[in-house]
Amino acid sequence: MPASPMFERILIANRGEIACRVIRTCRRLGIGTVAVYSEADAGALHVRLADHAVCIGAAVPSESYLRGEAVIEAALRTGAQAIHPGYGFLSENAGFAEAVAAAGLVFIGPPASAMQRMGSKAGAKQLMAAAGVPVVPGYNGEDQSAATLAAEARRTGFPLMVKAAHGGGGKGMRVVHAPEDFAAALESCQREARNAFGRDRVLLERYVRSPRHIEIQVFADSHGQVIHLNERECSAQRRYQKVLEEAPSPFLTPQLRAAMGEAAVAAARAIGYVNAGTVEFIVDPDGNFYFMEINTRLQVEHPVTEMVTGLDLVEWQLRVAAGEPLPLQQSQVPQRGHAIEVRLYAEDPDSGFLPASGTLRTLALPSPSDHVRIDTGVEQGDTVSVFYDPMIAKLIVHDVDRPSALATLRAALAECHVAGLKTNIGFLEALTRHPAVVEGRIDTGYLDLHLEEFLHGAAAASGAGLATAAMAFLLRAQQEEAARASAGSDPYSPWALADGWRLHGRAARQLRLRCGDGVHEVLARGHGGDWQLLIDGQEHGVSGARSHGDRLELLLDGAGRRARMRFDGDTLELHDGHRRLQLQRMANERAGGDETAGDGQVRAPMPGRVVVVRVDAGQQVEAGAELLVMEAMKMELSVKAPRAGTVAALRAVAGDFVEAEAVLVVVGDAAEAA
Repeated sequence: MPASPMFERILIANRGEIACRVIRTCRRLGIGTVAVYSEADAGALHVRLADHAVCIGAAVPSESYLRGEAVIEAALRTGAQAIHPGYGFLSENAGFAEAVAAAGLVFIGPPASAMQRMGSKAGAKQLMAAAGVPVVPGYNGEDQSAATLAAEARRTGFPLMVKAAHGGGGKGMRVVHAPEDFAAALESCQREARNAFGRDRVLLERYVRSPRHIEIQVFADSHGQVIHLNERECSAQRRYQKVLEEAPSPFLTPQLRAAMGEAAVAAARAIGYVNAGTVEFIVDPDGNFYFMEINTRLQVEHPVTEMVTGLDLVEWQLRVAAGEPLPLQQSQVPQRGHAIEVRLYAEDPDSGFLPASGTLRTLALPSPSDHVRIDTGVEQGDTVSVFYDPMIAKLIVHDVDRPSALATLRAALAECHVAGLKTNIGFLEALTRHPAVVEGRIDTGYLDLHLEEFLHGAAAASGAGLATAAMAFLLRAQQEEAARASAGSDPYSPWALADGWRLHGRAARQLRLRCGDGVHEVLARGHGGDWQLLIDGQEHGVSGARSHGDRLELLLDGAGRRARMRFDGDTLELHDGHRRLQLQRMANERAGGDETAGDGQVRAPMPGRVVVVRVDAGQQVEAGAELLVMEAMKMELSVKAPRAGTVAALRAVAGDFVEAEAVLVVVGDAAEAA
């Protein structure tokens, strides 16, 4: 494609990494950019990168990024000629696309008519079935009464899937295994759909066991040409959220790839599609594939396709929106090597993947190269807000084949370090080494059924790991002592030397290291790089220990060890190239032990809004009973009773916004009155 700009200025109706990613292409093409932002995002990276920025409302998305009229007004006021919606927010809102066109602006996406056909999963299934595209059996009718849905569920059979008809991103989806669980699952799904998409219509589908999730990237222009850019496999999922995407799929045969590509193009033609879209299929173990949905926007995982084709899909979007034809025929689509994407989130895998918020005190990511790409919307010092998706960055790698790409991904993840909040880095590292991923046999349900295989937090530190960590702390202490001594009045005084010398021999140093729930006692005697360590009663000899920046090298009990060390105050993150270990140096006088209060106070696991309160004051509850439901970062969180007893106090009602650790409910002894 020629490099001449097709628009002089566009507005990006989004935030975070996708806004930054669109800005990057526009800057290369010489197109000016306008960012919109909420009050919470006033200092955000996408605002700093754009040529112009307009505040459009308060932090809550419904008062800012979902206000289509404010977005259009900002575009008109700043002289933008077109609006790129990114993904999420208004990207699949047909009414917004129509309003953009009515204002004399170009919507960089499909026509509203195509979005309307695909905006309802139910309508999309009917249309695809009529076009001969295979669909999963189920119910997608207009009658949404509880009785009808229950009857159709029985007709479809269990297990089945309840899905929000107007949604995506894994929101508003439930698997129901038995008829008696249907009503509760339906209620939860409808509530989540209302909160996330503003509409609570659902559809029912037969649940396909052990399916693979394959999506085909399609592109169409306004001149009638439709092609596909091959597939991405997204089978590694947790609760329907994709956690690893790759291309090409290790599962597809050339024949199945060709058949699914043809079906995807037929689906796009059937709805008069223009611009970028993704046709999603599920594939059973026998190779039968079924239409799921068409995402009428750019996908989060589009960089995977860009890496294996060498194309810039955002540039394609811009040029197609300006009326240019597609530059390639189907036979000309390149395909080279293998690409994989994972998403680095602020969340705690060891606490049910609770989203985290806070300041990124440290954010270290691998340097971009021909093999590694980083898409992010934050920098060190920025805040991950409670109001939006907690994604920190997308890490995308490319190499000559799948084994090489996995090795590149592991090396890139080892370079990542975040301080200030919990992340899923360790989970992603376990994922890239797990046999189900390495062997290319993971299906969409594997993670949920075998999640404990990917969690690392409960693993105890080995003696070698503790010894290596102790040396990291000891070497840092020596460097600090040497720096203080060199700042003294007489650096040649023996009393200024930080060598641990004493009249009767070098003094022993005592360290207390916490790793997970365990506290380990370390007694160390030595200096420089040579030490004798006594750790939990076991002796270890260290020689030649030295550090170079964040690299640590030593001989431990005669065997060489290397590790990357990163400090955040008294917390150390140690990475030996295979495993990430976090330890905290405790004050020697601090006692260990159980620190749980056991006072019956049930606290908010994170900031969020109370959606439903399930109990009343004075009510008897069993341990594990659901007390209330919170919504935070687009997720519903169930808050449960820590023990059996009586609800002694309710401190929150539906609609309240609460901070993390706020007391929501007090559960007293069973005999207590309200």
